[in-house]
Amino acid sequence: MDSSHGSHAYVALVTLLALLVYLWTFMRVGSARSRLGVEAPAVTGHPEFERHFRVQANTLEGLIVFLPALWLFAIYLNEPIAAGLGLVWVVGRVIYTLSYVKDPKTRSAGFGIQALATVALLFGALGAVVWALLKVVI
Repeated sequence: MDSSHGSHAYVALVTLLALLVYLWTFMRVGSARSRLGVEAPAVTGHPEFERHFRVQANTLEGLIVFLPALWLFAIYLNEPIAAGLGLVWVVGRVIYTLSYVKDPKTRSAGFGIQALATVALLFGALGAVVWALLKVVI
C-alpha cells in the first residue's frame, strides 16, 4: 500500500461500499418513480414507490451516524474490526432494502444487523476517544 494514503484502505473501501449502497437505493427510487408513474416532486402516490423512497431516506439518515463512527473506531481503536463491522452494516442495509420494499413487516432482521454494527462502532469509538482523552488528562 502506498504510505501516502495512510493505513486505512480497508475502511476507505467499506466507506465506498456504503456509499454505493446509498447510490443503489437512490437509483431504485428513480426507477420506481418512473415505473409507477410518480411524478417529481411527489414523494407519495404508490405504496411500492413510498417504500423505495423510505428506504433511501432511512439509509441516508443511517449514514450520518455510521460513517463518522466507522472512521473514529478505525482511527482510535482498530481498523480491521472497524472494516469488518462496516461490512456487517453494508450487508444489513442490503437485506433491509430488499426486505422493506418487498414487505415492510420483514425489515427487522436487516435493520437489526446494521443497527448492531452502528452501535458497536459508535460506542467503541466513544470509549476509545474518552480513553485517549483520559490518558492525556491523567
